[in-house]
Amino acid sequence: MKVSERKFGVLDGQDVTEFCMENDNGVRVCALDYGGIVTETWAPGVDGSFANVSLGFATLDEYLAHSPYFGALVGRIAGRIADARFELDGKTYQLTKNEGENQLHGGSNNFSKVIWDAVPLETANEVGVIFSHTSPDGDNGFPGNLDVRVTYTLNNDNEWKIKYEAKSDATTVFNPTNHIYFNLAGDVSKTVLDHTLQINSDKFVALRHDSIPTGELMDVAGTAFDLRAPRAIRDGAMSEHPQNVIIKNGYDHAFVLQHKENKQDARLVDPESGRVVEMRTDCDSVVVYSGNQLSGKFALDGVSVPKYAGVTMETQGLPDAMNHDGFGSVVLPKEELFQSETVFTFTTM
Repeated sequence: MKVSERKFGVLDGQDVTEFCMENDNGVRVCALDYGGIVTETWAPGVDGSFANVSLGFATLDEYLAHSPYFGALVGRIAGRIADARFELDGKTYQLTKNEGENQLHGGSNNFSKVIWDAVPLETANEVGVIFSHTSPDGDNGFPGNLDVRVTYTLNNDNEWKIKYEAKSDATTVFNPTNHIYFNLAGDVSKTVLDHTLQINSDKFVALRHDSIPTGELMDVAGTAFDLRAPRAIRDGAMSEHPQNVIIKNGYDHAFVLQHKENKQDARLVDPESGRVVEMRTDCDSVVVYSGNQLSGKFALDGVSVPKYAGVTMETQGLPDAMNHDGFGSVVLPKEELFQSETVFTFTTM
């Protein structure tokens, strides 16, 4: 196993570096110190052929020009916050707005827009990169100086692990994620509509017309949101359920996870290539976005990106949790260590 690095570009006079982790099986995950962005993820199919199974650009300029959050770390809070504000310990915090009246993914200059300190990691059992960043008090309106460390590792079990750690000098809120988009065909001209997805979840977060949670946790039974058995993503795109239609036909919802011991939380399969990604996490939910608004606005490898070009599995606490009862807590008390881990395993049928 090894970690290599190369110059990927220059931003404001500072070099941007790409780190590539590769295991002994040929599985490879590459990521930038800019935004912790995963640029490539190479995994084998049933015939042994390798393909890049995540969406990403080839140049820094493309990442700067477009904002689909391909493979990026986002935070302090992933997802949308209604009216860009919340109350904590009796005080109302007004945040920066970057999607109408709301805040998305932590604000305009969120984790995906900064260059992180990065140190390669190599041990007998894994290789990786440790990313660290300090978000200052008042950053995008959030309280507390927040020290964040995110570690990506890859091992010979074909597991890509994301470990999040953070500590603040004042009580704050924290709910990060990685916005990875998978397309297991390894061909961006092919959509993920025929991929099947299975999630251990019996409830999902209902959304308003502006994709802000209503506060209701809806039962998946009898809907295209019932992914307790493998289901084609196409079902969500074709569904006439109001919750599928409201977000441009498909999925862009948080599924409440029912963790089961020694069981994966989710499983994504491309029946044609036989490639599989299994996901397990300690987070309360996973946001599945089926690329409903990826529609030819840019190209990857010279191919105009179609609608449904990729699907995300963004592990996190429930979105907008600060503003809804029953959504759990994303409060990080002063000087308390936040820890969370998500693991994606690349395998075949």
